[in-house]
Formats: sequence, C-alpha cells, structure tokens
Amino acid sequence: MQLQFVGCGDAFGSGGRFNTCFHVTGAHANFLIDCGASSLIALKALGIALNDIQAIFVTHFHADHFGGLPFFMLDSQFFSKRTAPLVVTGPPGLKDWYVRVMETAFPGSSKTKQKFDLELRELEPGVESEVANVRVTPYLAKHGQPEGPFFALRIAAEDRVVTYTGDTEWVEALIPAARGADLFVAEAYFRDKSVPLHLDLATLERHLPAIGAKRVVLTHMSDDMLAQRDQVPYETAEDGMIVAF
Repeated sequence: MQLQFVGCGDAFGSGGRFNTCFHVTGAHANFLIDCGASSLIALKALGIALNDIQAIFVTHFHADHFGGLPFFMLDSQFFSKRTAPLVVTGPPGLKDWYVRVMETAFPGSSKTKQKFDLELRELEPGVESEVANVRVTPYLAKHGQPEGPFFALRIAAEDRVVTYTGDTEWVEALIPAARGADLFVAEAYFRDKSVPLHLDLATLERHLPAIGAKRVVLTHMSDDMLAQRDQVPYETAEDGMIVAF
C-alpha cells in the first residue's frame, strides 16, 4: 500500500501547500481521503488517474477538506468522462452538504444526472463499513461548533491500516482510532501552542505510546510548525510525498 500526499496544507496555504487530499492505493484499493478546494489542480499536477479512484472519504465539510468535490465531480462528468461508480462517504449530513457545496460552486450542478453511478453514503461514528474494497471506521473528533460531526478515520485495506486524525483537538477517541496502525497521519497545527479545535504536536506526543502506531507522519501544519519541522523527530508531509506502508 502507499499514500501520496496530494495536498497536506491547512486552510490558508501555509508554506504554499495545497489543501488536504491523500491518495491511497494498493493492489485493488484506490481512494482519496478528503478533497480540499485545490485538490483537482494537485491531482492533475501529479498525473493521478482520476477515473481509477473508487471512493472519497470525507472527514468534515470545511472547504479545505471538502471544497474540491464540485471540481472533481464536474471534471468526472465532462472531461475525464468517468463511467465507473464512485462512492463518497462522510459524516451525517453529507447528502445535504453535497447539494450545498455543488450549488455554491456551480449553481444547478447538483441536479445534473451523472453518467456514472454516484453513491453518497453517510457513516456513523464507531460503526465499521465496507466501501470500495476497504473497511472504514469513523471516530468522533472535535473541530468546531456545533459538535460536528467531525471524523477521524481508521481505514483497513489489504492487510494494512491507515488512520487520519482529520482536524481536531485532542480527543481520547484518537487512541482506538490509531492503535497499532501501520500509518498514522496526524494533524500537528502547532509545535507547543495549544489552541481549541486543532491538534498540537506536544499534546500528540504525550499519547503516542498508548497509540503505538508503526509510523507517524505529521500534516496540516501552520507556518509556526513548518518553521520547526526540522527540529522534531517525526516525518513531516510534503505535497507529492509518497509513503509506502
């Protein structure tokens, strides 16, 4: 299995990075985790075959994680000429948010009938679901008011497990979400500064022994964290970076 960081940036382009979007592939699995506003540009820059992507797993509905969906969908319809089915999963409310994001970006687009089968599947916290050759279990994160839902995702595919925190302050649910994962992609918005609704590295470090992930890669870093990334004993994501796990 491998994960490519199509985009590993925050909402504000810190470090000149694209919004969050990870492309995970294996012998049979092929999916995206999140699809931020700049994702179609980044996917095309990397030469990723869009029509091979079987599913998009959305952690939450902020534009830097979800705002690229209209561009992906219209490209699939009119330029990539997609015919294969696509599943988009997300927290409860996905179906309504899909209409909202499509209509905001391209009025009338949510009513266009795709030339491929599209399934919008709302996931429930703590419930494992089979989607596009993988098993996904969402865990409740904390990233805004009202309480979301916002998800951290644990995805099992082809005898490997990848966990992504999504955007969240520390919650105990991250321990079962990432326990023993082959790859743990974790937000590290700041190095030591604790702020509401985001995860800082100092807090994460205190819990890593309990998590016991085999490999940790930090993502979604602010300018403050980016300036210190050479001083921390963990891998840090870069746009285009490939991690085999």
